[in-house]
Amino acid sequence: MEEFFENELSKKFEEMIENNDNFYFDSEEIEELVIFYLEMGDVHFAEMAINYGLKLHPNSIELKVKQLEVLLDLERYVQARQLIDELEPSCSESTDYLVCCAKYFSNNGNPRKSIEYCLKALELEEEENFLHNFIADEYHNLDDPFNALKHYKLALTFDPQDDYSLECAMMCYQQLNRFEEAEEFAQNYINQFPFSETAWFEMGQFYFNRKNYEKAILSFDYLLAINSESTGVYANKAACYEALEQWQKAIEVYEEQLELEYTKAFTFYKIGLCYKADKKNLEALRAFQKSLKEDPQFYLAMMEQSDIYLELGSAKEALHFAKEAVALNENNLDFQKKLAFLYIDSGKFEESLTCLKKLVEAEPKRFYNWYAYTEVLMLIGEFEDAITVLEKAVKFHKRAELYYQLSNSFLNVGEEEHGQNALKMALELDSSLSDDMQQKYPYIKDQVKKVKSKKK
Repeated sequence: MEEFFENELSKKFEEMIENNDNFYFDSEEIEELVIFYLEMGDVHFAEMAINYGLKLHPNSIELKVKQLEVLLDLERYVQARQLIDELEPSCSESTDYLVCCAKYFSNNGNPRKSIEYCLKALELEEEENFLHNFIADEYHNLDDPFNALKHYKLALTFDPQDDYSLECAMMCYQQLNRFEEAEEFAQNYINQFPFSETAWFEMGQFYFNRKNYEKAILSFDYLLAINSESTGVYANKAACYEALEQWQKAIEVYEEQLELEYTKAFTFYKIGLCYKADKKNLEALRAFQKSLKEDPQFYLAMMEQSDIYLELGSAKEALHFAKEAVALNENNLDFQKKLAFLYIDSGKFEESLTCLKKLVEAEPKRFYNWYAYTEVLMLIGEFEDAITVLEKAVKFHKRAELYYQLSNSFLNVGEEEHGQNALKMALELDSSLSDDMQQKYPYIKDQVKKVKSKKK
């Protein structure tokens, strides 16, 4: 039937549309077409099929229920509500209709009403697994993990191997902080279905979240014994060894994962991080280089390479890779900070200004962004720009350091009165910084004496 359905029925309908023909389809064929297109995610063709079907069979209740499904997928809620009211007298015993009503109220933010319709549908003793999951999801939306758990477990009684119900039940146990019950539930499930990959994965994740890494590793090992090609599980197992700071064992697991992967860049990157944590910089560098060979635009590996080169004393290479990483991910503020530091450390103050400007724009409430920005502006003699920036900075941070900087900038451009006023404010906010600031900004030395004498 499936072969005919996919190869003949939909083909016949689409050829009819393409050639502007009119063929006859009975109501069951139209229903199958709508189901097919909705499952394929092609709501446009589902709508065409239902509209065509209703022209052929205008009084078909079953097709009108399918029309309701299509309207809900199209988010045409006004029309959907009208159709719900129209069908209510004749569809109270239709599971499909009641499910559509539940979806309507769920999508419109009324989970309790949605649950009511699901409970009515359950009385018809059809689609129980689906309906209990639906009810559980609605309780989850109501932030009620207790009732959600109850229905996920009921869903499992109708389909014991429903991975979705199992995963969600474990999630609810953890939300309820019922950890012993969660462990018992997962263990009982595994006793019943010892080859369930999902159960072993959930057990592993449960132990990982409880920081019981040895038991988590054991669970992941059981899963890999069932299916050694579960590539994602290797990463979870390796993460356990990382949490235990057993870096070499983590690397060995990642190397096993590499044998199964087509795209290896991220795994080489993780291997590099393990070597780095284990203080093996040269091995880490080689791993990051392999990561970039796999994906030349993998900016995380670029920035890690930059850090390693900096530790090895190769400032030029460190700056090069930091620039490359930032070029590929300009919105990463941590990258911008690292690049700014490398520019400053290399004496390339003007180049650092682009990074520092982005930082104050993105994080105006971080005092040190402003402080570093204005410090660099003063270092290169851009005192007018420093004043402009500092006048913005003090609106966010009434800090003595900024007023000392502002005083220094005003004095450097010959605005002595403004310099004294800024210095007065700085001394009022924190006079203990005065000696350090006079060493840093010699221009304010004489002014400190003047301001203090005026106070007397």
